Amino acid sequence: MPLPRLAAVAAALTFTLGHSAAKADDQLQAKVDRIIRPLMQEQGISGMAVAVYARDHAYYFSYGVASKDDPVPVSRDTLFEIGSLSKTYTATLAALASAEGTLDLAAPAKRYHPALAGAPLGEASVLDLGAYSADCLPLQFPDTVQTAQQVVEFFRHWQPRAAAGTQRCYSNPSLGLFGDLAARAQHQPFSTLMSEGLLAKMGLQNTYLQVPADARGLYAQGYDASDRPVRVGPGPYADEAYGIKTSASDLLRYVRLYLQPEGLPPALAQATTITRQGYFQVGAMTQGLGWERYPYPVTLATLVDGNSSRLIREPQATTRLQPALPALSAAWYNKTGSTNGFGAYAAFVPAERLAIVLLANRNYPNEARVRAAFEILSGL
Repeated sequence: MPLPRLAAVAAALTFTLGHSAAKADDQLQAKVDRIIRPLMQEQGISGMAVAVYARDHAYYFSYGVASKDDPVPVSRDTLFEIGSLSKTYTATLAALASAEGTLDLAAPAKRYHPALAGAPLGEASVLDLGAYSADCLPLQFPDTVQTAQQVVEFFRHWQPRAAAGTQRCYSNPSLGLFGDLAARAQHQPFSTLMSEGLLAKMGLQNTYLQVPADARGLYAQGYDASDRPVRVGPGPYADEAYGIKTSASDLLRYVRLYLQPEGLPPALAQATTITRQGYFQVGAMTQGLGWERYPYPVTLATLVDGNSSRLIREPQATTRLQPALPALSAAWYNKTGSTNGFGAYAAFVPAERLAIVLLANRNYPNEARVRAAFEILSGL
């Protein structure tokens, strides 16, 4: 083919591909708008950030304002509290310690926290605590437990309610102790290991436990059920269980590293596999470390039930998987997260190279988050 004609064909092909991509972007924008705008109106949400990874591209969609008093539009860099979605970061930190040989997930808690020696909970394994299956610990600490010493006394006096590995009770104290043990095994504060270790290694430059002064202008204002401004406060194991603040761009990067861990250091890549393995079976859901997974394809009804308040507030019969199930490609991995003023959700499907994150400055029902994410990803 003569060079002029070859150039013309190449130019035409480039235009066609570019036009198709632009059309696809417009269609996705319209789809997300159609789902998110009514959701915000129904739930009284003033600001949302949505990020989607599909077709090997990242797409960002921003809605509303970060604060009603200072109506700066939400952007991909706006910081949101992500509540219990932080548990996946803690799990990744612990899995990295396991991959590096500094933390034995099968070891009893008392190995790393000698103050628990002689207490029933001291015999619980690190992994069981990370999977909420060591014992039926409560969802939250009692209000009277505030200091580190009070936390230790609470654990020392805890009386077993179920045989280890037979009941899953979703619990901030359980996951918090899991993160605490991972830090003790490495002889460093948890906040240091997270902020200067894991987050830096994953290239997350807009993700924090404590938002620094130079980033506070990006920190969205949360609103509680009565529409009062609120942000998360300190508490026992806040950093470990629900302390992360991040943006749509950084959260999507984090999730994409689970989809594409090839560029990570070997131990960190291994950590993403450790967290995605299946350790306990809870109905249709398989409990990993931090992440919860379902065979893919999955129905919306299954996801809604798996993220319902029933699995958060009620004990669930669970079956220990021995050996642990391998990390799957054909699986829907997800995690919700809430504080009093924020609601978050993240999901990814490795086999489809699909991911989505939803961030809002209001705590709204998990069902609405899951439904929106499922509808957006359907057909992509």
